[in-house]
Order: sequence, then structure tokens, then C-alpha cells
Amino acid sequence: MDKFKTTEALRTKAEQMKSQHIRELFEDENRFTEFSRQFEGLLFDFSKSKVDAEVLDLLESLAGEAKLQQGIADLFAGKEVNNTENRPALHMALRSAEPSYRIDGGEDVKPLILAEEQKFAKFVNNVRSGKWKGHTGKPIKTIVNIGIGGSDLGPKMVCQALKPNSNQQLRMRFISSIDANHVFPILTVCDPETTLFIVESKTFGTEETLTNANTCRGWLLSSMSNDASAVAKHFVAVTTNIEKARAFGIDPRNMFGFWDWVGGRYSVWSAIGLPIALSLGMEQFKEFQAGAAAMDSHFKTAPIKKNLPALLGLLGVWNQNFLEYKTHAILPYDEYLRWFPDYLQQLEMESNGKSVNKGGQPIDYKTCPILWGGQGNNGQHAFYQLLHQGTRYVFHEFFAPVEATNPMGDHHLKLLANCLAQSEALMKGRTAEEAREAMKAEGLSDSEIERLVPFRSFAGDKPSHTFLYKELTPRLLGSLIALYEHKTFTQGWIWDINSFDQWGVELGKQMCKRLQPILSGDVSADNLDASTKGLINYTLENRD
Repeated sequence: MDKFKTTEALRTKAEQMKSQHIRELFEDENRFTEFSRQFEGLLFDFSKSKVDAEVLDLLESLAGEAKLQQGIADLFAGKEVNNTENRPALHMALRSAEPSYRIDGGEDVKPLILAEEQKFAKFVNNVRSGKWKGHTGKPIKTIVNIGIGGSDLGPKMVCQALKPNSNQQLRMRFISSIDANHVFPILTVCDPETTLFIVESKTFGTEETLTNANTCRGWLLSSMSNDASAVAKHFVAVTTNIEKARAFGIDPRNMFGFWDWVGGRYSVWSAIGLPIALSLGMEQFKEFQAGAAAMDSHFKTAPIKKNLPALLGLLGVWNQNFLEYKTHAILPYDEYLRWFPDYLQQLEMESNGKSVNKGGQPIDYKTCPILWGGQGNNGQHAFYQLLHQGTRYVFHEFFAPVEATNPMGDHHLKLLANCLAQSEALMKGRTAEEAREAMKAEGLSDSEIERLVPFRSFAGDKPSHTFLYKELTPRLLGSLIALYEHKTFTQGWIWDINSFDQWGVELGKQMCKRLQPILSGDVSADNLDASTKGLINYTLENRD
């Protein structure tokens, strides 16, 4: 990043901001107004972060030097932004309402998308209406999605987030892990006659997905007198490998495709979103896509300082590379968003967890921070102690609905109060004098007060963003996901890395295939390192 002239000014500014407590920034009565943005019912408050007007000016300059606007134009124009796989990233085309969408001025992909969408919609309507029947003539009551990574995290997160909008007659289940302890309990509560499996694998070769699919196939057939024709009534596929899916027993008419210009973690808008459409219906699925399309338009046209994805991405660069926050906590105060931290982990860490630039050269600056998190209210009684008084630098992002989805007494009022109190407490902290005053009010003796002051004081100065929304509708969730997709692109562009490949996941897969026959006892472990060899030998010696 040193190639940018603005970098040195940002470093100087960061040193100044590190020594300034966030409390002091709120001496400006207009701070919230100046450092918050709104987009279609979504409020983004970044006033509790270490930012001032000069920082925004410098980040705007950084974006200019990095030619971010050109990068955005290239992304939407279908240029080859995924340079290691020689392809564009056109997930935006899946949700665009435009009549055409071309790859770098050439092929129009919209007819392909619309044809697949019509097939997709017909299937969704047939299942939801009860027209689709299982092998014994009963309508479907349970959908089991079999996938992993983007084929699991996206559909699972969205189905959970929009559960109040779902068809309550259809139960949604998700199988991802190869661990039998994950698969067995799900099959235990399913009825083979009324269960439909969706196998989501672009190549129909992902080991975890195919292992789980074969197990589910065997489970189904064992209850259907091993009649192989039952598979076609209880399995559909989202894949590009028609022959492999056909050999599995799936009717090609019940296969739904997508394209190599749709990355796995960006694929929830495609047929990978089939579980979402089955849960919500096509009308709400289209609203979900429309929310994302609205954010696309905003990202494409808004000036940097008012552009939510660009601004969020640039603030992330500021926090990671200049203020040196090492980890980023995602803290939803919304039970329906409980899978959102996991979803963002894959989106950002798989996209931007890179250590070489687009030219293949090692880089000497930090890229993606470690993302983690969990439901905020529960987290207060688990890991928030570290957030308030620990020695780690953590950046925090809070999410909460203004209105209760399920009104119940004063539950929601207390939930919101907890969310807002935590962001305030992290920012303000508590001085030693404030701690003394609080303990005096409790009636503690002077000696006890002085003994406890170090334990009851909080440094504060812990930054955060807060997102508030009236309610989590399909449209708003679509906008929120697209916001983070484009945030991820913005950061990748500034860091000069390819956000659309994931070569780092391949090595472990290859080694796994090598170890399986050794763990089976069919091949010697002699050529392995001492640790792996020892672990395998222990396993073999202690396995029944």
C-alpha cells in the first residue's frame, strides 16, 4: 500500500487518533449526523469509531489513488476481475432488473439467467402448492439442503433470518458437515415419504456434499424397498455436472444450474438460493434480489463519502491497516441473524484472506482481519469481558431491529437497551473517579473502594459501528448482504488482491484424499511427518 501517496498521511493521522479517546470526539454535538448514513430503512452509525472529517477526506483520496471508481466500473462491466481464474464476477447480473447484462461488452447473460429462473420458479411453485409429490404420492413437508460453504451458509443464514416470512408448512433443514453426528439427528426427524433433498454442488464432486448425499440416498431407498426410481421424486440438484447428477438418479429436468462467473460465496442469488425460494416463495425471493440490486445501483453511482459499501470498506482498511485492530466482532442483537457472523466469515475471510497481490507478488501489509462473533445478548455473558477489559484490539459491529418481530412484553425494549448500552460502554468506558462514585453509591467503605478501583475501571475507547433497521424484510436483508459483498470488493481492490478466488482451500482437500487410504489401514503411514504419522497410528490402534 506504500505506493499510494495518501498512505503516509493516513499513518500520521492514525498515530494522532490512537492517542485521542473517542469520548473527546463527541464534544462535537453534530457528530452523529456527520458520521452516520442511511439507505432504504438501514441506518449505519459509525460515529463511535476513530474517525473525523480529515480521516474521511484521506480515505476518499486513497480511493481515488487506487482508482476504486474504475474498479467498480470494471466489476459491473463484466471485466475479468478474477484474474487467476480468467473470469468476471457477475453475481450482480442474477439480481439485476436490466433487460441485458453483458460480459465485457460481449455475451449477454440475461437470457441464460431468465431461462433458468423460469424453470426454477415453476419447480418452487409446484413444491409449495403441493403439486410435487414424493414417490408414495404424498406432498413434500421437509426440505433438506445438502451443501457446504457458500452452498450452505448463504441459504441457511437467509432462511433463518427470514423465518417469519416463510411457509410454515415446509420445514427447512441443512446438512453440511461430513460428521455423521450432524447428519444422523436430521435424518432421524425426517419422514422419507415427505422429504425432498437438494444437492448443491457445482461439480457434483465436493467430497462432503457427495458423501452426505449418498448417505441420504441410502436412507431414502432403505424405506422405499430399494426402488431406485424413488430418487427422482426426492432429490433435485443445483449443479453444472448433469451426467454425474443423472448417474446419481436425479432427473435432468430437476437440475438447476449456475455459471462459472458466480462464485460460491456470492451464489445465494442463483439457483443455490433454491431453499430460500422454497421457504419464502418466488415473490419474496424476488424482493430479496431487488434489495441487493438497489444496493448495486447505489454502489455503482454514489460518491465515495456517501457510498455505504465503499465507505464501509475504506473504514475497514483504516481500522485494519492504520489503527491496527486485529479482529472484527460481528454482534447481531437479533436471533434471526444468528448465522450472519458465520456467513460474513466466509464472505470476507475466504475472499480477502490473501498474502499475494494480483500479480502474484508477496505483500507486506495486512489484508483481511479475523472475523468472529455471535448473538450479542448471549455474548455479553461469555466473551464481552475480553471486549471491555482484555488486552486485544477488537473492532465491533452491532446489528439490531427497531421493532420486535414477535412482540412479547418488554423483551424487545430490553434487547435494544442492551445493544445500545454495550456500544456506549465500549466507547466511553469508566474512569477511576467514576468507578469510585459508583461504589460510594453502593455504600462500600473507602478502603474497599480503593481496593476495587482497578477492577471496576474501564479504559473505554473501544470503537464500533451500529446498524439499525425497522424490520428485517427480504428486501432489507438483500441490501445488507450486497452491502457486505461490495465492502469486500472495495477492500480487495485497495489491497490489490483477487477477492474472487480461494486457492487456499484446495491444499487441505488434496492432503485429505491422500490420508484416507492410510486411515483405512490400506496404505503405510511411513512417508508422513512424525506428528501426522503418530496421530494416525494412535487412531488405528484405538479404533474398534
